[in-house]
Amino acid sequence: MEIPNVADKWSSGVNEITLGATKDKGGTRTKTITIGGSKCVPFMDFEGNPGHKPIIAMDVCDVPPEDWPETLSKPFADVLNDPAQWAKKCVEQYGADMICLKLDGIHPDKGNKSAEQAVKTVKSVLAAVGVPLIIWGCEQDEKDNEVMPKVSQAAKGENCLMGIVSQNSYKTLTATCLADGHSLITMAPVDINIGKQINILVSEMDFPLNRIVMFQSTGALGYGLEYTYSIQERERLAALTGDKMMAMPVICDVGREAWRAKEAKSGDSEVPQWGSREERGPMWETITAVSLLQSGVDIIRMQHPKAVAAVKKCIDRLY
Repeated sequence: MEIPNVADKWSSGVNEITLGATKDKGGTRTKTITIGGSKCVPFMDFEGNPGHKPIIAMDVCDVPPEDWPETLSKPFADVLNDPAQWAKKCVEQYGADMICLKLDGIHPDKGNKSAEQAVKTVKSVLAAVGVPLIIWGCEQDEKDNEVMPKVSQAAKGENCLMGIVSQNSYKTLTATCLADGHSLITMAPVDINIGKQINILVSEMDFPLNRIVMFQSTGALGYGLEYTYSIQERERLAALTGDKMMAMPVICDVGREAWRAKEAKSGDSEVPQWGSREERGPMWETITAVSLLQSGVDIIRMQHPKAVAAVKKCIDRLY
């Protein structure tokens, strides 16, 4: 009996976005990265062009993270006080495709660093590595609206990915990124309707749709993974069926969320029956990342080098 062809045919696809700018484009990056472009459900390339491979952005913080367990901080122990060297280690030693510079230190409760200090950090990281840069604010609207425009201006010409904007606070950073030539991350709290609405609001300010990356608040394994997966899957299906306001590539914050789980961060003496945290923690991050890849993800923010290596190997095998 002949096996029927059950492949779906899709009418549209995910936007392509190129991040970073080399010297000939007015920047200083040694390479650019293009994401998106998928015209099929993830890993079902018999239905269409799978687009560009998902890429991994390793997190670098502007201040030493106080909530990281020793297992996570140990690989970076020699560079935690130097974001530039931290970024360099992520790229040269651990193979990061991009760096996500998290400006936690500007938060009023985490140091309240000034815009000038943030600019200095951004410039040092740009000088240390040649890969494209994600610059992520502290997620406190008032402080981000004060600092991020100056950071954007300092990185003008580099075509960074800047974020985040939400439906309650989007005008300042959108206007700044539009003026300085950066791409933009739009955020929604695991809600597809709000995700679409913020894209509409940003586009109404004449921000190009092909410079937007969507972010739904990420849930880790055991802590809302299925909700994030479901929303991102629906976003991908909407993109494939022609919804222009859902056709943006997607970024996930896997590292931070995975290491907040007690199963990842609890010490060996607390739960000896769970096995070594040295293996358990990176495994929790890896499983979260690989699971969300199947929902349709283009950039994965990650932290532990072991998890990064495992997920990169998985991506290479599947693509």
